[in-house]
Amino acid sequence: MKKSILITGGAGFIGSHVVREFVTKYPAYQIINLDALTYAGNLENLKDIENRSNYTFVKGDITDAAHIFALFNEYKPDGVIHLAAESHVDRSITDPSAFVTTNVIGTVNLLNAAKEIWKDNYQGKRFHHVSTDEVYGALGDTGLFTEDTKYDPHSPYSASKASSDHFVRAYHDTYGLPIVLTNCSNNYGPNHFPEKLIPLCIHNILNNKSLPIYGDGKYTRDWLFVIDHAKAINLVFHKGKNGDSYNVGGFNEWQNIDLVKELCKQVDEKLGRPKGTSAKLITFVKDRPGHDLRYAIDASKINKELGYKPSVTFEEGLSKTIDWFLSNQAWLDNVTSGDYQKYYDKQYS
Repeated sequence: MKKSILITGGAGFIGSHVVREFVTKYPAYQIINLDALTYAGNLENLKDIENRSNYTFVKGDITDAAHIFALFNEYKPDGVIHLAAESHVDRSITDPSAFVTTNVIGTVNLLNAAKEIWKDNYQGKRFHHVSTDEVYGALGDTGLFTEDTKYDPHSPYSASKASSDHFVRAYHDTYGLPIVLTNCSNNYGPNHFPEKLIPLCIHNILNNKSLPIYGDGKYTRDWLFVIDHAKAINLVFHKGKNGDSYNVGGFNEWQNIDLVKELCKQVDEKLGRPKGTSAKLITFVKDRPGHDLRYAIDASKINKELGYKPSVTFEEGLSKTIDWFLSNQAWLDNVTSGDYQKYYDKQYS
């Protein structure tokens, strides 16, 4: 009997890479991809594996408790990798309630279903909750987030993720549910939805539009190549300690302005443009409310305990990312026009 793994949010940016990681590396697993296909869910991300015999897509919303229970009863997953979330800080400032509904209530629905279907027989079961470093708040010029850093979320998005993290731990402490958590830094790479900084800048450079940078551009983030993140999730899901959490980072920090300048330089080189052409598009815009100055992850625990380390430097990963977008401009055009949302009807109707 095949081991069954439910991956939520598996048509999104990070989720699609995690689905591909598990479908291709574990042919003996049955992978069920549950996604509501909201604006950031794109099945075109998974065209290369959609016909694999060990892959099943289910359209559904984690906020629908009845559907979640029915799904668990039908597929009886042995494991859950929970990535489905509202994840854009700016959107959370505009509409906090949507983030509470999806990130908090949706997570509790999954926890309740797992607790019920596994019926305290937790042998061989695992609930892996994927979270963010933003739950820790902000850092000054020095220091790193560790797994023991006190939670101090500042945006509605990070507050909703912090709440979901607490519920996952509470279900472990109260009911003995076998869980692991990962808190990751900023992801980048192929298939990234173009509302985020790196794909937005690539798209705007190609269309000769301004490159908007918040404030003075000195906000600092640790950047994690999404394919490395998928590998880390694989590692923690299989080998992480029950009830424990692991920070996943790229072991590097970049100020936004320096990142965008590096991106401009690489794009100009790849397109054969004069040096400095794209950098002329940089435009500083009004800062957003509650903008955290610096995030930086200490990922030494996952390195020491599980042997994880990134496969690429940021410059290498950025080069691979730019190459992917330049080679997949039809994908980018479909996303920016909204045509990608028609793919589900075409493929599954």
